Amino acid sequence: MLEWWETTNAWMRHALGGNDEPRTADVIAARVLLAAVYGFVAAVIFRLTLARNRPDVRTMPTTLVLLSALIALVSMVIGDKLAQAFGLVGALSIIRFRTVVDDTADTAFVIFAVVIGMAIGNGFALLATVGLPLIGGAAAVMAWWDTPRAVDKRAVLKVRVGLGVDPAAVVAPHFAEHLSSHTLTSLETANKGACVEVAYSVKLKGDGAALALVNALNKTEGVQGVELKLS
Repeated sequence: MLEWWETTNAWMRHALGGNDEPRTADVIAARVLLAAVYGFVAAVIFRLTLARNRPDVRTMPTTLVLLSALIALVSMVIGDKLAQAFGLVGALSIIRFRTVVDDTADTAFVIFAVVIGMAIGNGFALLATVGLPLIGGAAAVMAWWDTPRAVDKRAVLKVRVGLGVDPAAVVAPHFAEHLSSHTLTSLETANKGACVEVAYSVKLKGDGAALALVNALNKTEGVQGVELKLS
């Protein structure tokens, strides 16, 4: 049993050792596998912290796992060869990503996966092993920190009225019925000065108040458009 453990431990040190290790099949397999496992851990952290109440991030965990493994491979391809690094950057420059990232914290997790893959691919498995729980702990703390702000559930309401119409008088009765609070945030003209668009930060009285408020405002004389964005 002890001999088996010593043999396994020696193989792991060889496979996950420094960047000067030869790129044999066992080294490549061990590094890619470990990068994928750590990417999965990062995906679990992401799911438990940032994505608890977000149905729009279904592909993000898969992205983190695959990205960690792919970056580990790329790091082994480059090694310490500067010419290969520039060549690879040029080859990958034809790729264009058009998806807009709404939450900057998602970008942080993408960078997290890239760093994990680079560390393991270059033989710094200890760096990734130590960094993973530390970053995970920081994400958990910040998710807890942001919870009180998420409970407020404020929304952004934009109302467009015709020029010469008093927006405050138009929205006042509907706000009193469907909102518990509201704050004016911006006021600007639209359609080349033909109408006025007013934006409010609002807090709805209940789940059904959003639809009721939009319907009521749309039926109000002088209102040309309504847009409600829920947080």
